[in-house]
Amino acid sequence: LLSLLMCSLAFGQAKNFIDQPYLETTAKVDTLVTPDEIYLSIYIHEGEDRNRTSLEKQEQKMANVLENLGIDLKKQLKVDNLASNYKNYFLRRKNVLKSKTYTLEVYDAMMAGKVLIGLESEGISNVRLIKTAYSKIETLKLELKSKAILRAQQQASAMTTPLNQQLGKAIHITDKFYSRPYYSNMNMMARSMDYEAAEAIEIPIDIEFSKIKVESEISVKFAIH
Repeated sequence: LLSLLMCSLAFGQAKNFIDQPYLETTAKVDTLVTPDEIYLSIYIHEGEDRNRTSLEKQEQKMANVLENLGIDLKKQLKVDNLASNYKNYFLRRKNVLKSKTYTLEVYDAMMAGKVLIGLESEGISNVRLIKTAYSKIETLKLELKSKAILRAQQQASAMTTPLNQQLGKAIHITDKFYSRPYYSNMNMMARSMDYEAAEAIEIPIDIEFSKIKVESEISVKFAIH
């Protein structure tokens, strides 16, 4: 009996919702934003030649370059991976070679270019763009949803007014949100680039990374009478 009562109640609610006159409309709004979170991967390692530069010296050179650019190392630089070739050491009795991968966060394309040129001048050229993002995405999400639902209401009014019908309250709302951050695993500078040519570049050109498309979609059912 309880099961039958619950089924009857559910059916009754669905029936009441479907039976009343309503209009369903969907609205989309989108915008493009300039990324203000740029993540770079920096890889440094010790070579196998006799005159190899130690990992610690390369790390210090990297730190000096970044600090001279005004980068907060504690806040913006993180160690992503640390490795060493202990296997080769035990098999060949050679010195242990170490490597490190860092993730650096900067806030605009201009600074990313300065980092690239500064590290290249110190012989650190293995730098990759990991991804770009927008820091105020949650606030933007709410703004777009508000604009989308107002547009849905305008669309519904435009369709009901010629019919001499009045638009009632919203009785059902669904929403979707899309954000397309830019990801890349490509080197920011070709490793085969002539070093002297790289030294000749002193100031990066003032350009931006590709903008991020943000989109909100709202579907609304309005009662009409």
